[in-house]
Amino acid sequence: MAYYYCFPPESSNSIMTVGTTHENEVISMKHKFQISESIRLGAILALSGGFMDAYSYMERGEVFANAQTGNMLLFGVHLSQGDFQNTMKYLFPVLAFALGIALAEVVRAKAGNLLHWRQISVLTETLILIAVSFFPTTLNLPANSLTSFACGIQVESFRKIHGQGIATTMCIGNLRSGTENLHHYLHTKERKFLDSSLLYYGIIICFIIGAVIGNAVVRILHEKAILGCSFLLFVAFLIMFIDREKELRENSVS
Repeated sequence: MAYYYCFPPESSNSIMTVGTTHENEVISMKHKFQISESIRLGAILALSGGFMDAYSYMERGEVFANAQTGNMLLFGVHLSQGDFQNTMKYLFPVLAFALGIALAEVVRAKAGNLLHWRQISVLTETLILIAVSFFPTTLNLPANSLTSFACGIQVESFRKIHGQGIATTMCIGNLRSGTENLHHYLHTKERKFLDSSLLYYGIIICFIIGAVIGNAVVRILHEKAILGCSFLLFVAFLIMFIDREKELRENSVS
């Protein structure tokens, strides 16, 4: 008996078509290894996002790990001043961030069944940041580049929370969407818009809290402070196992 499996994109509730020698059955279910875009996972990732930005800015020479718009701005300012040493300080994290995005897509395409590709991504982030903790402040350029590389992996791997397009490493898009949904709620009084707005603003608050925690830990542990972010990401890695088991149980019931 031959079986053929077709898995649609994981962004939607998948329909798995099973072809047999009898007749095709269409079974409505989620992707076998789809990781839940849970709010608690998003909150932890936002904490880590704020932590990384605070760490790189406060401890690694005022470079942004996540906010590449800020790095591009400062790159342009220093370029206009002929300060080429500082242009590299801001250019390399931007390039590393882009490479992190590319790596996340490679992982997505090549990942097997042992771990979900997002779990591989977050575990890779964890290991990279552990390595960064061993870089002295005299090596801020590679340290910031690796941190931005990890951020690029995260921003590409985790693009939705609870079905909403939400970033966990930056806030400008979340602020726009949160305010847009709040505006819709004030005009329509539909609860779904208020819920979406609160979700966006909640992630922003988590990001800010992560920055506060990151700055506090930097004052104590200095360049080793990034280990706190590694811990948060490892917690996220473990949470995805819990979410995966929950979804598999729901699928078996349905």
